[in-house]
Amino acid sequence: MTPTDSSLLRCTMGPSLGLLLLLLCGLGLSAHGSEIIKGKRVPDSEMLYMASVQNAQGQHICGGFLISRDVVVTAAHCDNSKPTSVVLGTHNLKKIVNKTMRYAVTRCKHPSYNKLINGSDIMLLKLSKKAPLKNKRIKTIKLPKTAMKLKDKATCWVAGWGITKHGGSLATELQKVDVRYMNLDECKREWQQVKEILPDTVMCAGGFTADGKGFCQGDSGGPLVCNGKAVGIVSFNFRKSCDYPNLPNVYTNLSKQLRWITEISNKKKC
Repeated sequence: MTPTDSSLLRCTMGPSLGLLLLLLCGLGLSAHGSEIIKGKRVPDSEMLYMASVQNAQGQHICGGFLISRDVVVTAAHCDNSKPTSVVLGTHNLKKIVNKTMRYAVTRCKHPSYNKLINGSDIMLLKLSKKAPLKNKRIKTIKLPKTAMKLKDKATCWVAGWGITKHGGSLATELQKVDVRYMNLDECKREWQQVKEILPDTVMCAGGFTADGKGFCQGDSGGPLVCNGKAVGIVSFNFRKSCDYPNLPNVYTNLSKQLRWITEISNKKKC
């Protein structure tokens, strides 16, 4: 995470501070990755669809997830860091075998994306070769065929290699945390209190409940997994603050992007 400049007011809201502090601090959207807060290590046999999105220097910049043998989904704002490859088949980023785990990519950013608050924060990464799904280290994750009807406060999961506490360092091993889904109408009302209007193409989970669980800088592009399917993409939170609760974490709603995903996945080029 990039620390907040010491000359600026650091806006974090504990359970007792309330709306006034949020309004005084003003709005700041945090993206460029997201850390997992209050999570735990993912067993080697789970979440085998997770991808580490990396730059030309082989540095982890974002999360992603494999939806077919040659397509990884991530966030559009990760394009700012110019990803050149993804790593599949390991939860430990210190144990990367470039010859078998690294895949060069072509970036296909959603044409409607311009800034976080407007939605469409999705990018497909087309792999230079197909991933071997029979090696027991790589699997795909399914997307919903239509919008999933989730109950308010339903338990979902988010995972990544980001920072595990405010001011900490990136995780070497994949982490996951359970988060509570929040219906969009309620989420919109919370964000309206800081004068931001969320689009209908997003969804919310984590960051707002007293358990302090959610995401932050270091792992954008990772999946929100509900009922075994990837339903969202980590997009942004409030003012780079991982000292939850403050405002609900926001994800791209994958059910709103299914037609575009199918169209681009079936093309040789973007």
